[in-house]
Amino acid sequence: MAKVYEFLANGFEEIEGLAPVDILRRGGVEVKTVSITGSEWVETAHGITLKADLKFEDVASFEDADMLLLPGGMPGSTHLNEHEGVRQALIAQHKAGKRIGAICAAPMVLASTGILEGKKATCYPGFEQYFGENTEYTATLFQEDGNVITGEGPAATLPYAYKILSYFVSKETVAALQDGMMYDHLMESK
Repeated sequence: MAKVYEFLANGFEEIEGLAPVDILRRGGVEVKTVSITGSEWVETAHGITLKADLKFEDVASFEDADMLLLPGGMPGSTHLNEHEGVRQALIAQHKAGKRIGAICAAPMVLASTGILEGKKATCYPGFEQYFGENTEYTATLFQEDGNVITGEGPAATLPYAYKILSYFVSKETVAALQDGMMYDHLMESK
């Protein structure tokens, strides 16, 4: 079974943090939320307090990760960017050629670690200012480039999460989950 870790900092955007966890778990992927606050408790950007599965300090290594995820939101993305352990885990994951995802403001963390160098990426409008000159900002709902996927913002969360799920399960499983979650109705209402 695939294993995904998602890093949570105080001030993360709720939908960007929790919807991917929900969709991946429904799809049969093992996901662990990891608090970087020094406690299991994390407060979201809109004042919801929740308990993460693990504290960063209690994880010996993230080498068993098939994917590492970063939700956006502010100041959550800033806190993720300031956490040296998160930065080193992302760099190691990237060097190993394993998957990484970041949405909204969080691609700035990938940019600051050099992970977006030479890649196409998207983010919440305005945060592309953190991209290096060798990163192509696409302004798309989500952008895949090699082992990295980036998402634009809250509205991108569901398509972004379903695309991530498709890395680990069959197209049929993704389609069945989308059907069960009424996703097709959302897409038809455009």
